[in-house]
Amino acid sequence: MIDHIVTGFGAALSAENLLWCFVGVLLGTVIGILPGLGSATGVAILIPITLTFDPLTALIMLAGIYHGSQFGATITAILIATPGEASSVVSTLDGYRMARQGRAGPALAISALGAFVSAMVSLFALASVAPFFARLALDFGPPEMLAVMILGLCTIVVFSGRNLPLGMGLGLAGILIACIGIDVGSGTPRYTFGQIDLFGGVPYVEVMIGLFAVGELLNQLHLGMAEPIRARFCDLLLTKEDIKRATPATARGTVVGFLLGCLPGAGTTLASFMAYGAEKRFSRNRKKLGTGAIEGVVAPDAATNAASNANFVPTLVLGVPGGATTAVLLGAFLIYGIQPGPLLFENQPTLVWGLLASFFIGNVILLLLNLPLAPLFAQLLRIRYAILYPLIIVTSLIGAYSVKNSMLSVWIVIVFGLVGYGMKRLGLPVAPLVLGLVIGPLFEKALVQTSALGEGAVLPQITGSNVALGILCLALLLVVGPVLVKAVRGRDSSESTGDERVPATADGATDATASDVVTSAVAASPNESSLDTPNPDRTPSQERQP
Repeated sequence: MIDHIVTGFGAALSAENLLWCFVGVLLGTVIGILPGLGSATGVAILIPITLTFDPLTALIMLAGIYHGSQFGATITAILIATPGEASSVVSTLDGYRMARQGRAGPALAISALGAFVSAMVSLFALASVAPFFARLALDFGPPEMLAVMILGLCTIVVFSGRNLPLGMGLGLAGILIACIGIDVGSGTPRYTFGQIDLFGGVPYVEVMIGLFAVGELLNQLHLGMAEPIRARFCDLLLTKEDIKRATPATARGTVVGFLLGCLPGAGTTLASFMAYGAEKRFSRNRKKLGTGAIEGVVAPDAATNAASNANFVPTLVLGVPGGATTAVLLGAFLIYGIQPGPLLFENQPTLVWGLLASFFIGNVILLLLNLPLAPLFAQLLRIRYAILYPLIIVTSLIGAYSVKNSMLSVWIVIVFGLVGYGMKRLGLPVAPLVLGLVIGPLFEKALVQTSALGEGAVLPQITGSNVALGILCLALLLVVGPVLVKAVRGRDSSESTGDERVPATADGATDATASDVVTSAVAASPNESSLDTPNPDRTPSQERQP
């Protein structure tokens, strides 16, 4: 394998390939910043430009666009709550709050560093164990994918805060919205109201722009125009505490992202949500997530980057796309006369290992390009909101229109912008709705395929797979585990306190035990785990204008 790696770097480090790798990363960053485009659209648009290139050079440039767009989408998610891709939605939850607290620089910097570290680790794993994971992915049929989707839906428990029924209801609403379009099983339209543009379903990119960008903008206008954030340069730098907290979150995000990215069709969005869910379970600062915690930024970004690299495992070894962007890249392979599959590593080792080596080079270029620019990007928040808000709304609407060149996309942004505004005013969590919307189509597809395999019977197909049963047990543990832990802790607490009572007050009230007082205090405290509560009080640098 060492010989192949050396050959790959020798091919990728040529002057021409380095130039086009840089161009691809730069274009990808710009594409990611523009709402509505995304990596899949950017790659598809630029494929014709690469038709005259050498196949390796063309693939290196397209892969650079793929990786660059991931970070570009995070920039707007953190700065203006406008995720450029669905995988960047989770970064908005804590990243934008960090920006509002004057810490946009550290949020962008830790995102770039976490993505770089996860890329290096996942690429090493990709080069080392790609054949093993490819064989493992072969065992993942529809029943196993259905179990994975159920596990993904169970993370709604994590995003629901303390109001689980509300979170489940919002997740169900997201799944119902995802049902709009052509029925996977019968091919008949559902809930399209005669709109041909809705046959392909409600486009989630436009929904994300509406819920987050427009919804947040309307909410800020309701609160009143604020002064721009005035952060000193030293406030834009990472501290030792930031790095200490981000290190384990990066490791967890990398593992989750790589494992899910190896599954055909799983993509990067599910990985980012699952990584955030892992932080809500295992992070020492899990109660701070949703309030501007650095773990909530670095974990999903690390998972996204690891999953984007792992998506090439099924793409290169099996010829099955790992996600939407790799599906477009798979078409590019065929255009260049390259047939992905088990024999690709043997028949064209220079091309494969040169492409993998370019991933290392592209991520180094991405880090060197964007890390020094993080403070510069953060200075966008110094623009007066009377100027910045109109730019955000215009950019969002243009980005939505550019997806399909349709005014329907613009109306979807406006409608879901109002929905997002209403949810923020009511303190409802947006994440369960988004999770249901994203996983809904994947869940339905896996359910229909599993049902077809069993001739209408789903349960025998699942019980006949040890892998599927194991994943479902994990999903059950995710739902039931916290309840059991809470019950055990409550029992231990009651046993330790016994019937010890609070000393009598002047009024002679002695009815409440010590545990009752603690329980009442907890119940009266604000919901720290809520991810989408209304904005906290403004900092002194954000006082309202007179």
